[in-house]
Amino acid sequence: MNRVLVAGIGNVFLGDDGFGVEVVRRMDPMAVPASVRVADYGIRGVHLAYELLGGAYDTLIMVDAVEIDGPPGTVAVLEIDDEPVPETSPPVNGHGMHPQAVLDLLARLGGRVPRVLLVGCRPQTIDEVMGLSEPVAAAVEGAVAAVTALACDEAHRRADPPADPAADPAADPAADRERADA
Repeated sequence: MNRVLVAGIGNVFLGDDGFGVEVVRRMDPMAVPASVRVADYGIRGVHLAYELLGGAYDTLIMVDAVEIDGPPGTVAVLEIDDEPVPETSPPVNGHGMHPQAVLDLLARLGGRVPRVLLVGCRPQTIDEVMGLSEPVAAAVEGAVAAVTALACDEAHRRADPPADPAADPAADPAADRERADA
């Protein structure tokens, strides 16, 4: 089973930037396999990067407010490519650790996560205010369900499926019958 980290990131003091934190807060830990860890990282992106440095996770699912196409409250799942960090990238700002900044810091430290997904929601407001805007608050429950399903799928996903199904005896129905007959 793959080890999966679901990381809610964002600043609850900046309105819709608290989306990721709210989603992971509402997730039911009993609804995901034991190999899935759900955690609120808030503005502690540096801490997240250092935790990932140990290589304990096969998949990282970050949940955050991000600028995506669509009206405020639009939720999308994005796969993040493993791109090298440019040598000219800006220094780390502990108060501005958006998803790419976390991954850039992780790469600078010599670490990586094999698979990175981002569940993002388009914010309406990123102002100094507590609480989510109406459209973003309305998207939270659907995002909780989507992140839970995604985490379960990722936990059960095979890391490296064989190129030839015949090379995998578990994928062969005849092998199943032979095991059942034994």
